[in-house]
Amino acid sequence: MVKIQVVSDLHLESGFEYDAYELDPVAPYLALVGDIGNTRDPGLFNFLKRMLKQHELVFFIAGNHEPYHSSWDSTHAKLREFSDLVNKEPELGAGRFIYMNQTRYDLTNEVTILGCVLFSAIDPKYMPYVSLSLNDFYHIQSWTAKDHCSSHESDLAWLNAQVSRIMVEEPNRKIIILTHYCPTFDATEPKYKTSLITSGFTTDMTKEECWKCDNVKVWVFGHTHYNYDVVEEGTGKRIVANQRGYNFSTADGFDPTKTIEIARVIGIVSPVYM
Repeated sequence: MVKIQVVSDLHLESGFEYDAYELDPVAPYLALVGDIGNTRDPGLFNFLKRMLKQHELVFFIAGNHEPYHSSWDSTHAKLREFSDLVNKEPELGAGRFIYMNQTRYDLTNEVTILGCVLFSAIDPKYMPYVSLSLNDFYHIQSWTAKDHCSSHESDLAWLNAQVSRIMVEEPNRKIIILTHYCPTFDATEPKYKTSLITSGFTTDMTKEECWKCDNVKVWVFGHTHYNYDVVEEGTGKRIVANQRGYNFSTADGFDPTKTIEIARVIGIVSPVYM
């Protein structure tokens, strides 16, 4: 039985809640799927240390707010440095920190977690609107819509390659995917589905191998501040978003105790929905 507590978009930076916010553990593993805080704030890393004392493993995806008023290069470097530090010299009783940046982690001999940001694929028709409208291109140093799209291509190629390889070489392995950005317009808040800037948040992944592959049992995402928990009819995968949002505007349906589970049933690993 694999049980993972999943949350995203805590935005602890918005009220400097790093020390005050409590996230009670309900599973041995925790997935933090982006926009948890800002890497310029020491408080973010203090919060992560608290989480490591409560969980055996903490999986961390960077969201677009982690590098605000800094750069993506600096953000990646700080998170890798933190990972190296806490895993090399763990505090007594602390778990392991897994920075998921195009990262595969084999949780068991049957279950793999794949994680990346999965920046969205901005629709070329709406590129000018997205470029002008998203704060990312003002608040992240040396970051443009072109960089965003290039990073999408990199994340997508990696994700498809990983899933395809597992499908061929380990056909019985079950996959959990963690991304910050949303992988389907079906999971977008209805009022934004026709917005000119929606492609800055969401990508239609339904034609991609990583979506169509039956090995993928659960896909967890964040970013949209719209909570979602649906089993997709075509593949049977569970698509989950559990996002708090800003402290002054909590997203409807956020559940800090939400978990996903993969259980062995008569020798076969299958998803359990909670």
